[in-house]
Amino acid sequence: MNVANLQLEGLLMAVASINRLLVQKGVLKAEEIDLALRKTEAGETNEERSEGMSASSRDAVNFPIRLLELANQCQPEAELPSFSKLARMVGKIKEPYNDQL
Repeated sequence: MNVANLQLEGLLMAVASINRLLVQKGVLKAEEIDLALRKTEAGETNEERSEGMSASSRDAVNFPIRLLELANQCQPEAELPSFSKLARMVGKIKEPYNDQL
């Protein structure tokens, strides 16, 4: 496996853990984190940004955002799922883009 991929896995799980801690400490609500992630995803999938980009490229851009969204939806008192489990969940919930319909 590419070392950069492993580094990104670690970074995503670190961000997911920090987000969880922010919710547990009452600094942010899970809904606020979710809204920020949704806004980010919307910005990355807008027509201007994604013009000429393949569906697989858009998936690649949105994968980390979607993984963090799923991690954010986990109950704060439960253990955070592993990267591989979250990645599988992202694949299962992925919806087609308008140009794929």
